[in-house]
Amino acid sequence: MPSKTTVKLIPPPDPNPVKPKYAPPPDACDGHCHVFGPAKRFPYAKNRTYEPPDSPKEKLAALHKHLGFSRAVLVQASCHGTDNSAMLDAIKSSKDAWRGVAMVAKSTPQHELQNLNAGGVRGLRYNFVRHLGGMPELDVVEGMAARIAPLGWHLQLHLDADGIVEQRAFLRKLKIPFIIDHMGRVPAQRGLGQPAFRQLLELLKDSQFAWVKISGPERISATGKPFHDAIPFAQALIKAAPDRVMWGTDFPHPNVKWMPNDGELVNLFAMMCEDDATRKQILVDNPTRLYWAETLKK
Repeated sequence: MPSKTTVKLIPPPDPNPVKPKYAPPPDACDGHCHVFGPAKRFPYAKNRTYEPPDSPKEKLAALHKHLGFSRAVLVQASCHGTDNSAMLDAIKSSKDAWRGVAMVAKSTPQHELQNLNAGGVRGLRYNFVRHLGGMPELDVVEGMAARIAPLGWHLQLHLDADGIVEQRAFLRKLKIPFIIDHMGRVPAQRGLGQPAFRQLLELLKDSQFAWVKISGPERISATGKPFHDAIPFAQALIKAAPDRVMWGTDFPHPNVKWMPNDGELVNLFAMMCEDDATRKQILVDNPTRLYWAETLKK
């Protein structure tokens, strides 16, 4: 067990989410959220950089019922490392309403990837952000992309803003769908014209494989609640590729400067996207294509 000096203890989510004024459409999906623990059953990774309070599947399900979401994508977080057990257990309990994005070791054999697929996983996540350990080996990511392509999976990439600039050539080489977390973590105070955001927009326009999540307004905001300075960034991303945008709460919000209220985040999404048809596209149609593709073939 690492010492407390090396592990950051993070606060719990807001325990009192408001009831959103905006009611999501049927089959709406929270496209980015996490389950943590319970640690007694699903211990956190020994090399974790932060330790969250338990946020088990029951807590997430209750939140979604309150907010009006019937589906979700669970994203493996670094505090659980490559042990996807908590996520897989939650997916199994969801009766096909939840899907997952896993983290795996580079030595993971193909049959284990197939087992993850049977368990509801539809993608692999790689962290490039510095506070979570820095950049992965690019040749490993490329090799894994080739291995998951036959499964119909995608890559999920968590980058710092400058990583979008640094990894421009790598991102443009990818030939399977990849989704960039949290609007690329671009600092709102640097404006829409900052190089990282311009390159993110260009990537969406130029590559049919590039997707983005307009989650994490609290991660890019410079002004804090109610995070309105994040709205223009989300609107620009939606305009660039409305068929390759997803939204999520990011519950329970690990490593944030300002803890958001999840009900208020739903209302903020409605401000980011005021057209009901596009809202449905982002909350229902786009996640269905990426995570429930088999249902479209029936």
